[in-house]
This record gives sequence, C-alpha cells and structure tokens, in this order.
Amino acid sequence: MKKTLLYVVPVMLCLSACAPRIGSNDYDYSSVRQASNGFPCTVVSVRQVNVNSDDNSAGTILGGVAGGAAGSTIGHGSSSHVLGAIGGAAAGMLVGNLAQDAMMSQSGYEYVVRTDSGQIYSVTQGTDTLLAAGQRCMLINGATSRVIPYY
Repeated sequence: MKKTLLYVVPVMLCLSACAPRIGSNDYDYSSVRQASNGFPCTVVSVRQVNVNSDDNSAGTILGGVAGGAAGSTIGHGSSSHVLGAIGGAAAGMLVGNLAQDAMMSQSGYEYVVRTDSGQIYSVTQGTDTLLAAGQRCMLINGATSRVIPYY
C-alpha cells in the first residue's frame, strides 16, 4: 500500500498543477508586454457557469503509468505481475481521467457586455471579480479577453 501511495501522490500533484487559472486578474506570460484593445462597456447580464476541461489526456496517461507501476507489484509470479500491471494501468487510467476532470472543473461567470459603440460581446472568466448587470466595465480584448471594472 505504501508503494502505491508513492506513485499516486506525485500523479495527483502533477494533475493539480495543470489546472489553468481563469480569473480576470490572471495573465499568461505570453500576454505580458502585449498591447490589448480596451472598450468601455456596460454589463448586460451575468450568469454563473461551469468551466470544464476538454482534454484529460494527461490525467489518463499519468494515472495509467502510476496504476501500471503499482499493479505490477501485486503477486509473486511473472504472470501475476503482468496481470497486475495491466489491471492497475486500466484502473489508473480511469482514476486519472476522473481526477483530472474534477481538478480542472471550475466555476466562472459569463458576462454579456455592450460596448459604448453598441457591439455585444460574451466573455467567460473566473470568479475572482464579480460584476453586476448595469455596471460600467472595460472589455480588454487581446490574446485573451476579459471584463474588468471601469474606474
């Protein structure tokens, strides 16, 4: 059991590090020192949404490797080691996929905004900043888009 934890814990730590940060205050390195367009606007509507990952391959692969390694320690004969590795890999793939899905799932807000020129945009972002319908804001449109309070 202790050997299994030696494989499972690093996998879970790797997967948790993969979760992207989606808040309005989070920037990728590629966005730094890049000019973005800003459009004064007003929030038309806000709704809470769930943001899910569409690619759980890292969790599936890491879980399969960890499960296979842990499963290969089962039994005393070579055939039991192979069967244990196969079963462990299959179980690890399933658990890794489910774990990454759970860790990548986040709450967010979808903002529908109307720019001062009359254009309507929808932007989904994390929950670090809550804006209300009717609130003045700024639509920042660049490599990624975000809606921030307009002061």
